[in-house]
Amino acid sequence: MAIWGFNVSIIKVLVGSFSPITITSLRILTAGITVFLILFLLKKLRGPSGKELVYILFAGLLNVVAHHAFLSIGLTETSATNGGLILGAGPLLTAIFSTVILKNRPTFIQLCGFLLGGTGVTFIVLSGGEGISSLSIGDFYVFLSILAQALSFILISKASKTMDARLLTGYMLVWGAIILFVISLIVEPRGLSEISSAPGYVWLLFFISAILATGVGHMVYNSAISRVGAAEASIFLNLNTFFALAGSALFLGEVITISHLLGLVLIVSGVLFGSGALEQILSKRKHKTQTM
Repeated sequence: MAIWGFNVSIIKVLVGSFSPITITSLRILTAGITVFLILFLLKKLRGPSGKELVYILFAGLLNVVAHHAFLSIGLTETSATNGGLILGAGPLLTAIFSTVILKNRPTFIQLCGFLLGGTGVTFIVLSGGEGISSLSIGDFYVFLSILAQALSFILISKASKTMDARLLTGYMLVWGAIILFVISLIVEPRGLSEISSAPGYVWLLFFISAILATGVGHMVYNSAISRVGAAEASIFLNLNTFFALAGSALFLGEVITISHLLGLVLIVSGVLFGSGALEQILSKRKHKTQTM
């Protein structure tokens, strides 16, 4: 989450220097190639089965293509405040899909965690001072973006039962990047011609973002989904908001306020509750007390 949060500041620089969808497709493609190189060294490469290929196709369309396309379009039509609040609903949507599709019913403590995390995100987003603007078509696109991502987490959870989540990540990234690139040729026909004009430091940021944040970051996160579950892993997404803020303060000179710190406290509390960590701690203490 720290890598993804700091990556927001880098992406702000990248989309300001290149055509957004074009550079996004190239960044994700570079990430996918990075994942395959790592797995080649680990001797984890193999072809997918027919059923796994279906999961890869649909998860890639949802997690890479739909999520990034709807998000980039939506944020141009709505305020940062509205967008941030809608994105903050991601963990709760994932928990709902996990309950309905995977039949994983969250406990009362976990549900409290999702609500605390969402409240923390709200505190941080509203502290930006923009206020909540009226609903627009952009808000709908942002909602479709986070809806697609939440659904993809369910597919990743199911697919990772037979395929290494890291290998699944590589296939998803490359497949999604190809589709995004085709879209960029249509909506940004001059995107490729603008690439050569970027200075060297921007390309350094591009490779840091592609290799560390998108490549390694998605490998780690999707692996976590396969280990702890979609709903439990998604609660950590709330930390993205704070780390994005911290990155903006460190690298872009933005100011952290008391509201931001209060939001952090709520988010961390939400993670402890929603991930099941608090229940595990209480269970260990209870077991220790019973055995004494």
